[in-house]
Amino acid sequence: MKFIHTSDWHLGRQLHNQSLLEDQAFVLDALVDMVKEHQVDAVVIAGDVYDRAIPPAAAVNLLDDVLHRIVVELEVPVVMIAGNHDSHERLGFGARQMLNSGLYITGPLQREFQAIKLTGKNANAWFYPIPYVEPATIRHLYDCPVSTHQEAMSVLVEPIKAHDSQGLPKVVVAHCFIDGGAESDSERPLSIGGADKISPQLFEPFDYVALGHLHGPQYKGQEYVRYSGSILKYSFSEQHQNKSVTLVELDHEGQLITELLPLPALRDVRIVEGYLADLLVAGKADENANDYLMVRLLDKHAILDAMGKLRAVFPHVLHLERTGLMNSNTQLQRAKDHIKKGEMSMFEDFFSQVYGESLTPEQNKVITNIIDSLHQGERNG
Repeated sequence: MKFIHTSDWHLGRQLHNQSLLEDQAFVLDALVDMVKEHQVDAVVIAGDVYDRAIPPAAAVNLLDDVLHRIVVELEVPVVMIAGNHDSHERLGFGARQMLNSGLYITGPLQREFQAIKLTGKNANAWFYPIPYVEPATIRHLYDCPVSTHQEAMSVLVEPIKAHDSQGLPKVVVAHCFIDGGAESDSERPLSIGGADKISPQLFEPFDYVALGHLHGPQYKGQEYVRYSGSILKYSFSEQHQNKSVTLVELDHEGQLITELLPLPALRDVRIVEGYLADLLVAGKADENANDYLMVRLLDKHAILDAMGKLRAVFPHVLHLERTGLMNSNTQLQRAKDHIKKGEMSMFEDFFSQVYGESLTPEQNKVITNIIDSLHQGERNG
């Protein structure tokens, strides 16, 4: 059995108010090509298909197109579950009608666990989808006193462990937070105070556990308890992550082979740091100037329309931090002479940015007198 494990598509997501639908369509085109190239038997999407409960129409259309190409055109089954960002009911609409097409969607959790037997070219396997679920849902559905995600997941995996798979590998698909997993800034917390943590030992009885929620590719406990990670970088904290999907091969005996298939990006997500003049020069020769950027400026003086100047060479600067200016401000002394000097220095910088030249001695004297007058007025007021 050979399948691709992916998760956290977050269709409809924005990065600092920039729509990422074009970027998502680009990377999902590459995913469809991988499905065809590697002749896989199935595709697993482990939750957070959409970025919010009511996704934009364009995101719904994109998902519809991708699933049609995989399930109908390539005739590869897809197992998809709801994550904490998804509306379980909306994602699961029509799931029963789609079963015969090879599209297995698990939206709201049902009391009876679901077992899906998929036939591969060289081996078969059982897949057990577990959508994201709150402990309160388990208390209501099973009438049992659980209060943490660990306790809730324990209830859900017990019947799966007991299920007779007739010697075939067992693949669990879940959306949760494994204790010790590496987080980034773009994941929504599942709960407060650590009650969302689940021990990786809970999944040791299975042959592969396809996880969603954490955006960095990683495994916890055993190598087969694995997060595929998100398909794109959804925060600047992920700039050093290498996005991928996981190609999984399981034989009849459950022997496992995994391979990370790198995902291309239409635009990278990067943090650049430097002085404005240096960055403007570098940007003109930067082959990746269209990347999504956070810029940290080291300049310690005021700059007129710094964002506009940067976007002239880096069109997709999404966030600007005046690191140098902030550091400078923290070091300013409160002495009045120093304050006066700081005000004068800032005006000189402003004047040179607007007119492209420095103050003349006469202009400098006039501005100095004005600043002195203002301070005199403050003292007399």
